[in-house]
Amino acid sequence: MRAAIAGDAGAYERLLLSLTPALRGIARRNCARLGLDVGEAEDVVQETLLAIHLKRDTWDMARPIGPWIMTIARNKLVDARRRRGAKTALPIDDAFDLAAPEAADDGIDRQDIDRMLGELGERPRELVRFLSIEGHSVKEAAERYRMSEGAVRVALHRAIKSLAALYRRGGR
Repeated sequence: MRAAIAGDAGAYERLLLSLTPALRGIARRNCARLGLDVGEAEDVVQETLLAIHLKRDTWDMARPIGPWIMTIARNKLVDARRRRGAKTALPIDDAFDLAAPEAADDGIDRQDIDRMLGELGERPRELVRFLSIEGHSVKEAAERYRMSEGAVRVALHRAIKSLAALYRRGGR
């Protein structure tokens, strides 16, 4: 991540590629534990990767990156559980483990997000907003945009890659 922040796009790509399998395993295990459909794990992974990208400047380089990434992943799992609502029972002990509040948004990142989203095409922009910002599921997006769930995931992945390229090109 240090090299990526310094502008090394290859290092950033390697970081995200190396994180994805670990995040996928964590999401699958925790989705099952939380009573979420295992199919929602991929949504959690994509949302986590997007959050890592959008919030990477908040990582304190003097601290280990692992806990920072795990906090983001945990928050995305909590978000997925909240979206699910009261449809399943969750043991109270598990709720305390996962229910840490998210950090306050200082408004700076929102401006960057809006600017970068404005540079995407209409459909990718709508998908990112619908899935990652508004917190809807891939299934809901597939129904809304008349796409298969796989096509929604691919489109979201491409949109995230485009956002990453925009971020690298535009910087801060």
